[in-house]
Amino acid sequence: MENAPLFLDVAMGPEGGQSHWLTTSDGVRVRVVGYAGGAKGTVLVFPGRTEYCEKYGQAARDFQDRGLSTLIIDWRGQGVADRLSNDHHLGHVNRFSDYQIDVAAMVDAARTLDLPRPWHLVGHSMGGCIGLRALYEGLDVESAVFSAPMWGIQISPWMRPFAWAISGVGRHIGFKETYTPGTEPVTYVKSAPFDENMLTTDAEMFKYMQSQINAHPELALGGPSLQWLNEALQEVRNLSRMASPPVRVMCFMGTAEKIVQKGAIIDRMNRWPDSPLVQFDGAEHEVMMEIPQYRQQFFDQSCAFFRKNSAA
Repeated sequence: MENAPLFLDVAMGPEGGQSHWLTTSDGVRVRVVGYAGGAKGTVLVFPGRTEYCEKYGQAARDFQDRGLSTLIIDWRGQGVADRLSNDHHLGHVNRFSDYQIDVAAMVDAARTLDLPRPWHLVGHSMGGCIGLRALYEGLDVESAVFSAPMWGIQISPWMRPFAWAISGVGRHIGFKETYTPGTEPVTYVKSAPFDENMLTTDAEMFKYMQSQINAHPELALGGPSLQWLNEALQEVRNLSRMASPPVRVMCFMGTAEKIVQKGAIIDRMNRWPDSPLVQFDGAEHEVMMEIPQYRQQFFDQSCAFFRKNSAA
């Protein structure tokens, strides 16, 4: 594995972080960042859409404080991984299943780096969708924690048929790399004022996200393509029809969630045995980047859940 950049000036992760380029089986270059300072196991972090490894530096520090190492990935098409469109700002993927090729490369890297066992999954937003599919396909983890997983996309009922139609038709008539209506090339944390943002109620954490993009604009990603939207809609629909896989999971979301579909999360967790759903009152989408009280609860409860399932 070749060394890759790690922007230490904004990551704020633990000491000793290492960054590597990986080449997937279909020839795409992605990046992983590992913090191997915890001996009690390893958390595989699956970020959301638009995200990048540095965003989880503080999370890696929180996990390490509780005895766990971490490995984080830049999915294809975002962070400093290969972008899949000539428009560097467009969030695009050819098929949603391609993310599973990235998962396979990440797992191979975790084995090569000999990261401590047992392994656990943390999947946020789009990473929660990718993570759920990976569990069905036998991801080598003992348990999983999901943060506001994208098991449904929040679209108003009257707009949902339009979203299906325009994304389905657009991808077949030469517009698959067109921005989804209502989105733009500018990344959300730069275009949204804090008072109106849908990510966090914590002003300092919002500034932290903005500072990362301001310092390293190459990490930024704008709105999704029509191709991405259609692929995502199909994937969440297909997953919703499947029984839950035989893996112990815990899920967190904020009651003020506006980006992913809360009903889809509640429905899934209601039919997942021995798998609790924790809701933070008034919290927004980024539960790992919420007010200090909620952040501490997330990491304390997640790591307790990991320990319980490691012992089992």
